[in-house]
Amino acid sequence: MTEQVVEQVDGARFVLESLRFDAERSNERSGMVLLALLQLRANDPWSAAQTPMLGTRAIMDWIRDEYGVDYKPNTRETVRRFTLHQFVDAGLVEENPDEPARPVNSPKWCYRVRSEAVPMLKAYGTDQFDGLLDTYLEAAPGLAAQYASRREMARIPVMLLDGSPVTLSPGGQNNLIKDMIEEFCPYYAPGGRVLYVGDADEKWAVFETDALATLGVRVDLRGKMPDLVVYLPENNWLLLLEAATSHGPVDGQRHSELSTLFADSTAGVVYVSCFPSRVVMRKYLAQIAWETEVWCADDPTHLIHFDGERFLGPYR
Repeated sequence: MTEQVVEQVDGARFVLESLRFDAERSNERSGMVLLALLQLRANDPWSAAQTPMLGTRAIMDWIRDEYGVDYKPNTRETVRRFTLHQFVDAGLVEENPDEPARPVNSPKWCYRVRSEAVPMLKAYGTDQFDGLLDTYLEAAPGLAAQYASRREMARIPVMLLDGSPVTLSPGGQNNLIKDMIEEFCPYYAPGGRVLYVGDADEKWAVFETDALATLGVRVDLRGKMPDLVVYLPENNWLLLLEAATSHGPVDGQRHSELSTLFADSTAGVVYVSCFPSRVVMRKYLAQIAWETEVWCADDPTHLIHFDGERFLGPYR
């Protein structure tokens, strides 16, 4: 690194330390992430800071191009989980200011330094910095709480069959999962118990491991769970429901994977592919496995049965 680069990165690290970030959030990587978010090159004064919206890949590319540090693609998750998440939680950075409800797995996911922090950051290196830093730190807890509240409001509220509320991250297939719980289950699983709900953000919004274990299901965390698992005690059935919006339906391969994952279940297993509409279903019609069920949210009172001697029931 050149002397100018070292000096600029050290400055960014000092700013992060002054903002009371821990060692991991004020190391060289985090300092460069802050510089990328502010678009500050090695010889730029901090007064030239900008605040564009940038994705993780764009941040890493900018660091490579301007600072000569080439973070490999497999470090992308490190940058996101161990720097950007903490910047967001502290209220220094905001996610998706243009679309707060953007799905967590969207390729358009982006970050931007919050406007409240910009005057303080631009003043670094001047005699105004300390005063603006103190003012910002006084307001920071409130800013972080405000952002967390706004982020929570963007989540999707869902009411489980027993009346318990949960929330799912916004967008993506979670809108369909909400329909599966609140529309499919009252029609076809009355009296059922939700044992698992997947969420792209948290992975397990609901995960009743003890109840599953009682039914002989010990989940290998490396195994890909269905999006929704509902137990019907009256029939002793486990309904495995897939939200077929982005990953497709229960096809032959997925049927085999789920059969292996739930092989020791003492309850009969039923496989259901769920679609937002029949229009979407038609795209996957040739892939749907036999001896499974199909449900479309736009016509919630009907099921489509794919062959076999049973209708909405397990096969042995």
